[in-house]
Amino acid sequence: QVHLVESGGGLVQPGGSLRLSCTASGSIFRIYGTAWYRQAPGKQRELVAVIASSSNTNYADSVKGRFTISRDNAKNMVYLQMNSLKPEDTAVYYCNAYLGPNEYWGQGTQVTVSS
Repeated sequence: QVHLVESGGGLVQPGGSLRLSCTASGSIFRIYGTAWYRQAPGKQRELVAVIASSSNTNYADSVKGRFTISRDNAKNMVYLQMNSLKPEDTAVYYCNAYLGPNEYWGQGTQVTVSS
């Protein structure tokens, strides 16, 4: 079992930056793959970035070059550094942890990009 709590969301102007954090507790975090998803109003939840237990990363095309996912296994933390934010990045961002058929979700944090 893994419990996830996101933080770091907020209101930012276009072109600005935010760093989201996800705190994990419960199980042996380092063996889990982790990811960030987002869901905008009226749209389906979509994968933003993933970092495997091996630390290999992958990104949605829409965020490549702007977002960076990282993890600190010693602190049970996952981060999403978001730069050059655009209004279309506005969404609720969710932290996800997965291991085999099991996956866990945080409650989400709102990111709003607006002038």
